[in-house]
Amino acid sequence: MTKRYFIKLAFDGTRYHGWQTQRNARTVQQVLTDACSMILREPVTLTGCGRTDAGVHAREFYAHFESEQLLDHNDCRKLVYQLNGFLGSDIAVYDVFPVKPRVHARFSATSRTYEYVISRYKDPFQVDFAYFYSGSLDVGLMNKGADFLLSVSDFTSFSKVNTDTKTNFCRVTNAKWEQHGMNLVFSIRADRFLRNMVRAIVGTLLGLGMGKISFDDFRQIVAGKNRSDAGESVPAVGLFLVTVEYPEKLVMNPDDTD
Repeated sequence: MTKRYFIKLAFDGTRYHGWQTQRNARTVQQVLTDACSMILREPVTLTGCGRTDAGVHAREFYAHFESEQLLDHNDCRKLVYQLNGFLGSDIAVYDVFPVKPRVHARFSATSRTYEYVISRYKDPFQVDFAYFYSGSLDVGLMNKGADFLLSVSDFTSFSKVNTDTKTNFCRVTNAKWEQHGMNLVFSIRADRFLRNMVRAIVGTLLGLGMGKISFDDFRQIVAGKNRSDAGESVPAVGLFLVTVEYPEKLVMNPDDTD
């Protein structure tokens, strides 16, 4: 009888072609799968909480796998130690813990939060972790646009075309721009995200802040449901998955039998 486990991790996506395993490309999923399979001495299949594009980072990411082995708390802590010893410095495993059989790293998540970082001053130490833009921006107007997203349900205007998603409906519960030191950070939380959605939203809101489009233009772009009307997607370097939330009841406790 197999048992299901979650892995909590973080990664610097600079040297990876995203999370999802791809032919002839180095991905986080493949590297972590190889490490788990070697340490556990059994074939392991990992399912992630989402897909990240090449160059995108994750401060918090979850994946699940099943194993024939019954891992207790000490076994899980040992696996964390072994994985961190085997993996490179750009992937960190924080925890491994059992969950109930039907818990799914992707579909059981109730919300995800992304941040996009814009460096307002040239900084050689942020080249891989922030998008450098020093021009003038109307942050108040950008926040007006961000706040409007909370009333939007169909995000087709900010999605890649020809994807395999059945619907482009998302529920955004928070979206705002904040100044963090020398960086301008956009934070957005939703129940789900479409491919390229955050980067397309940021690019369009930057157009609003630069004065390239008006707030009425922004509303019409959303209503038009045409990706070509929205702004260009910003580079992947500044994008971070920062939080993934799950119902607490889905975690397997020692006394659980299901």
